[in-house]
Amino acid sequence: MRISFERTGGFAGISKKKTFDTATLPPNEAQELLRLVEAADLFELPEQITSFNPQSDRFQYKVTVEDSGTQHTVTLSEVALPGTLRPLIEWLNKSRT
Repeated sequence: MRISFERTGGFAGISKKKTFDTATLPPNEAQELLRLVEAADLFELPEQITSFNPQSDRFQYKVTVEDSGTQHTVTLSEVALPGTLRPLIEWLNKSRT
């Protein structure tokens, strides 16, 4: 599984991009990432998740997951982040890999 993660916006407007591949991650990290993607039910989420109350200076996230020839991208703002997706976003954001 390959995951591309992009965070944009925020007060400073700094962009952050990372790519993760479970085939090259340490086994414990790959297993955790797979668990988080499954728990988020990412392939069932809509491509765009918006908030009824947009706020300036908040982060915007774009997550693309490629697995077994299937690809799905979800774009959302920090204020529209569903609880099921929060642990995955936090892991992707904090990972140094």
